[in-house]
Amino acid sequence: MNQQNALSRIPVKQLVKNTQVKNMIANVLHDREPQFATSIVSIVNSNRSLANVDQLSVIQSAMVAATLDLPIDQNLGYVWLVPYKGKAQAQIGYKGYIQLAQRSGQYKAMNAVTVYEGELTSWNPLTEEVVFDPMKRTSDVVIGYIGYFKLLNGFEKTVYWTKEQIEAHRDRFSKAGGNSPWKSDFDAMAKKTVLKDLLTKWGPMSTQMAVAASKDEVDPDPVNIEADETTKDKQAEDLFNQVSELPQESVKEVPKENTQPEQTTAKKANKPASVKAVEKEKKEPVAEKTDDVNEIIKTVPDETPDEEQTELLNHWGEPVNE
Repeated sequence: MNQQNALSRIPVKQLVKNTQVKNMIANVLHDREPQFATSIVSIVNSNRSLANVDQLSVIQSAMVAATLDLPIDQNLGYVWLVPYKGKAQAQIGYKGYIQLAQRSGQYKAMNAVTVYEGELTSWNPLTEEVVFDPMKRTSDVVIGYIGYFKLLNGFEKTVYWTKEQIEAHRDRFSKAGGNSPWKSDFDAMAKKTVLKDLLTKWGPMSTQMAVAASKDEVDPDPVNIEADETTKDKQAEDLFNQVSELPQESVKEVPKENTQPEQTTAKKANKPASVKAVEKEKKEPVAEKTDDVNEIIKTVPDETPDEEQTELLNHWGEPVNE
């Protein structure tokens, strides 16, 4: 069976009902998990192009917003989920960057504005000193964008990008074509470009700001499994067992730790059964026996096992009666 992304055929509205997916979201959002899951489904329903991409990437992109505690409602402009080459990307809007900067508690003022013809009195590219007068606007023609902030300690910075510079940046870095916010909301994306450049170059970099900059417009890490077309629920469950954010517990190592040569001191009559039990567990994977393993580890000390400990190992595969 070919290796492929199993969730490429599982709709998000089904995926968010999976127990492991719900737990992953709840680990970040706690009691807001149901509302967040509903928001993801709503976004996909309103943007059908997202329904045609890897559905795990939709969840992963939405989780970028969740970890940054930013709303994913596309109408608010904090984070967009954008389809690109069969996957979804999280693109953080300028409002998202402003929100993250405000949380640092180090900014006194911050803004990004559109500059129209006649409003720019002077601009020094070397010192980046800008003289801006909105009262001198002569037309509705956009010529550029200005970003500005001032810190509580008095440091302030202003940057100016011409519209031509913004368009060159868009042409170089925009990936989603007609599905991109660059097409639906050029002005917001231009302000985001200026603010991101301003904050990441000159502003204090909080942990959340650094995460946002590193995750912005980046493809989710690919996850490939052997897809089974007849068991869609099993696909989602198996996939999330392999996602790095979820805990993955192994029981294979326990028999090795408890079958060292010193165990030959146990009674000869019990040895064949013990080896047989261990070999059985190697051949037949047992699901969710972590509690049994932990019970054995607690019961069996580091020294040579006695008869009672060997008996526990012989019945390792059987449920433990509380």
